[in-house]
Amino acid sequence: MTGSQSRAGLLELPALLSVEQACELLGLSRSAGYRAAAAGHIPTIRWGHRLYVPSTRLLELLGVASER
Repeated sequence: MTGSQSRAGLLELPALLSVEQACELLGLSRSAGYRAAAAGHIPTIRWGHRLYVPSTRLLELLGVASER
């Protein structure tokens, strides 16, 4: 997969990711992802009792321009 193909795949993410999905993309373990989220290193929003990662903010954090 070329860089442009993988970048195109990132831009097709749903608006909200679970912390586990974000961890998969970032190559982090589940526990490391939740620690990073608690420390504010991964952007999150709370919806009820669930914790989500907004994909647009995650892409901005990674330096990937979002075209949404």
